[in-house]
Amino acid sequence: MKLTRWLRHSLAARVVISTSLLSIAAIWIAGSALYTNLSSGIKGVKYDSSISDTKATVYALQYQFLLAGDNPKSIQKAINDLSTNGIVFGTATNTAPYLIFIPAPGTNVLTNNYTTVSPFLTGKLIPEELRKLVRKDSNTHSSYQTITNTFGLSSQVLVVGNLIEVPTVGNYELYLLFNLDNQNQTLQIVSTSLIATGASLVFLVGLVTFLVVRQVVRPVREAAKTAEALSSGDLGKRMDVKGDDEIARLGHAFNEMANSLQLQINRLENLSSVQQRFVGDVTHELRTPLTTLRMAAGMIHSARNTFDPSLQRSVELMMVQLDRFERLLEDLLEISRFDAEVAVIEPVEFDLCLLTTNAISDLRMVASEVGVHIELDRPADSIYIKGDIRRVERILRNLITNAIDHAEAKPINIKIRQDEHAVAVAVRDHGIGLDKESSLRVFDRFWRADPSRARIRGGTGLGLSISLEDARLHNGELDAWGRPNKGAHFVLTLPRVAGEQIQSRPIKATPLDFHEENFYL
Repeated sequence: MKLTRWLRHSLAARVVISTSLLSIAAIWIAGSALYTNLSSGIKGVKYDSSISDTKATVYALQYQFLLAGDNPKSIQKAINDLSTNGIVFGTATNTAPYLIFIPAPGTNVLTNNYTTVSPFLTGKLIPEELRKLVRKDSNTHSSYQTITNTFGLSSQVLVVGNLIEVPTVGNYELYLLFNLDNQNQTLQIVSTSLIATGASLVFLVGLVTFLVVRQVVRPVREAAKTAEALSSGDLGKRMDVKGDDEIARLGHAFNEMANSLQLQINRLENLSSVQQRFVGDVTHELRTPLTTLRMAAGMIHSARNTFDPSLQRSVELMMVQLDRFERLLEDLLEISRFDAEVAVIEPVEFDLCLLTTNAISDLRMVASEVGVHIELDRPADSIYIKGDIRRVERILRNLITNAIDHAEAKPINIKIRQDEHAVAVAVRDHGIGLDKESSLRVFDRFWRADPSRARIRGGTGLGLSISLEDARLHNGELDAWGRPNKGAHFVLTLPRVAGEQIQSRPIKATPLDFHEENFYL
């Protein structure tokens, strides 16, 4: 596991190891081919010489038998000379092979037995398959064997056999055993040399690869560290560039990009700061005149019965728009807190079911005015969570209000579910719904799916955006699902304790009453 993690995080290690493995494979293939050719050549030379020596010995021995005629002593002498010195082209050598001279089946050995075996060997060493081939005809036959002498020592030999007719006696089998220890030692030396050379080459290839890769990876690693520093907020971090090669040009380009990013980020930060300060200042400064206007409007509204009908209607419209303006200021002030990242939660323990029930009760009259019936599906027991009760209530009110505005006099279904780690509240309407684009932009600020559509209540266009931010402050999620003319489905998922990770979803984003999963495909 550690090795895998190390390889995954180290480009140099992967390159060096892959290069070394490929080098090992290439050297192994080349070395195997070379060893095979050398082995075939060395053993082939030994084989050809052994066959030639055997044939020469057979011819020489047959010539000696021809000279000896029927004289057993001459025959025995020729065999003894072969055993002690070897007969090759009629001459004695000091490198005679091992000899096994045994009678063939059916040979008369009662009169004279010329069986001759080199010291420490027995005739049983010759395999029966080879003996059958030798007895079959007068040709020379051979076989590679591993023999063990009477002392228990093993050797690899080339056994070459031939059938010889002995005067007055019959056929004898002549076997010459040529020792292959020298050839095997030579091949062993070759094999050891190839392995040592291959290991050295692999080491050198790996070392060279490491040095080359190090020159390339080091700037890349430095660039990665610089990028991490930039992403962490250290905008002044730059790469140390040396030389004029491709890597150096990459470093210069990276530093130029970092300078450009720093400039743009500073400009955006300044712009954002100005915007936040502007929104906050405007919102704050508008509170005082708004309070004065509300007091004056309240006095006028209380005396509206003394006005003519057209003026009364104007007073009522003014009060509605003042309420909407006040809500807009409150939402803008809240948005500015989110943008400035100063919004905090004040977690307390509360009953989510009771909070949802109270929110429905407060909005039920508004829903009844437009013919919308709200149904609540909740567990029998209370569901206690720890969070900011004010923000959670605002989310619920925004979701329910949004459903009322778009329900088109159709029922709204609200469901509350829980599991071990999370709780969820789903608000389902069956009104105009959302298309694919609307589902992606429904939480954008001041965005409306249908600008020409009149709102039932005077909204600010910031409710869903603020609800999403409130959910994120709890480390929760707010999902939106919708289909045109089939309604919308908003699901609020919160951890049981604000700030904890959500490990499950008690309610899925797609409602249970909709099964057409490939709607947009």
